Amino acid sequence: MAATSPPTRPHVVATGFIRTPSPGPSRVSMTLGRRRRASPRWRPPRCSRGGKPMPETKNESEAELQKEVGMLGWFKIDSVAADIISIAAPAVLALAADPITALVDTAFVGHIGSAELAAVGASIAVFNLVSKLFNVPLLTVTTSFVAEQQAVDADYKSTGGRDEFSTPQEKSSKQSKQRKILPAVSTSLALAAGIGLLEMVALIVGSGTLVNMIGIPVVLLLLFGMLSLAGHKSFCLLSTQDSPMRIPAEQFLTLRAYGAPPIIVALAAQGAFRGFLDTKTPLYAVGAGNLLNAVLDAVFIFPLGLGVSGAALATVTSEYLTAFILLWKLNDEVELFSWNIIGDGIMRYLKSGGLLICRTIAVFLTLTLSTSLATREGPVPMAGYEICLQVWLTISLLNDALALAGQALLAGEYAKGNYKQARKVLYRVMQVGGVTGVALAASLFVGFGSLSLLFTDDPAVLDVARSGVWFVAISQPANAIAFVADGLYYGVSDFAYAAHSTLFAGAISSIFLLVAAPNFGLGGIWAGLTLFMSLRAIAGFWRIWSKDGPWEVIWSETE
Repeated sequence: MAATSPPTRPHVVATGFIRTPSPGPSRVSMTLGRRRRASPRWRPPRCSRGGKPMPETKNESEAELQKEVGMLGWFKIDSVAADIISIAAPAVLALAADPITALVDTAFVGHIGSAELAAVGASIAVFNLVSKLFNVPLLTVTTSFVAEQQAVDADYKSTGGRDEFSTPQEKSSKQSKQRKILPAVSTSLALAAGIGLLEMVALIVGSGTLVNMIGIPVVLLLLFGMLSLAGHKSFCLLSTQDSPMRIPAEQFLTLRAYGAPPIIVALAAQGAFRGFLDTKTPLYAVGAGNLLNAVLDAVFIFPLGLGVSGAALATVTSEYLTAFILLWKLNDEVELFSWNIIGDGIMRYLKSGGLLICRTIAVFLTLTLSTSLATREGPVPMAGYEICLQVWLTISLLNDALALAGQALLAGEYAKGNYKQARKVLYRVMQVGGVTGVALAASLFVGFGSLSLLFTDDPAVLDVARSGVWFVAISQPANAIAFVADGLYYGVSDFAYAAHSTLFAGAISSIFLLVAAPNFGLGGIWAGLTLFMSLRAIAGFWRIWSKDGPWEVIWSETE
């Protein structure tokens, strides 16, 4: 199941370089992360009375290690924990951008009619499926690779290295005097543009097929043959009543497709900023886009009478604004387009992205199977299950933000070979994740009954939803550890193990769901999802503390 890597210092395919050496600090935003020394401060060796150096004893090294581990064994808000929180807090709000956009569209479209509301909901589900399948892996890979190159570049500059790789034209360019060349950024943006265009074409051309697949039928033409008295055969065409959701669903999905390129380009830019440990700039850009979307919804849908098409146009326009702001700010820090895109770097992106696509498919199939089994229980159990699932997924955004912080911090220290600091990041992010999981479990156990009232006032549905509080609450510690472990995998580019372990957990949990759901109903389904997250958490613990693959190097200095 596990994919191992050679226990060597990580190899950054193409490091970033400063165009022109400058005595001042780099303009790349590093305010949220305090950079540490790549190597410990030199200390003169202790000498004996005869003046000869005395070698350090094993007991002294072990005592220093035990002191380090003992200090980390108690949870406290030190500089690393503060970095984790300062990165994760803005990231939570930025991660909530897509759900907020969908919620705003739903609120406005709901005043048009029920058919239009259902159509938009189905179209958003299709669009999000395509987006998460291809866009999120690129975002994750970009964060790791940019963090690696940023760390190596900072280390390179601190040693007084010169830029020997830029062309003479680039060196003489005054505009790029303080901007960096990070091939990871250029490669990510190039891939994002290509993938975005392919997604747009596929959604436009295949909108009808995709709408059919989600259960909204097309017009059916019935052909009847009739024989006239003169012996001539005539035909009569009779059409069935088309679904009222068909036309608005296809209109919304077709127009929404034009927003595919800016979405993935914006995600690639967000990945670059995350690699710089800057999650505030993406938050501002996403906030501006959401604000514009709400304003345009109010203008396009009702005063201009564009209906569902107006909602799609408002969303697409806001996505282009978000992408423009992110590219504009990113251009102040690095060269967006550079000829230093190396073929090996592109292959690394594609290989890592392919592994994460497999992981995403495993998660999607497990959740889809659980939802499918819940629908067989009837409308009331399904409604209660949906409330629990949506609360569960929404809270996962907080755990995802913690994973993001751990990924960016660990990737930087790992790339510089600062393994002592990498271990400290590992301990702290696990501790913050565990404390967060326990706190969420306690809060949900106490307040889930009141929270469920926001979704429905049907007593039968509320009873089902409240019976699922055990699943929503008890699974939170396992959820937090599983998400944090994913972030740590990505921080050391352990993408193969992330994919294989999730596929294994998904397969075991799916078998459990198929056996338990028919016998225990929703209780079996909730137990299956809890098993899925628990297996992922156990796999994370086992991988990290087994000292295998890239983790062997991180733990090597403790041996």
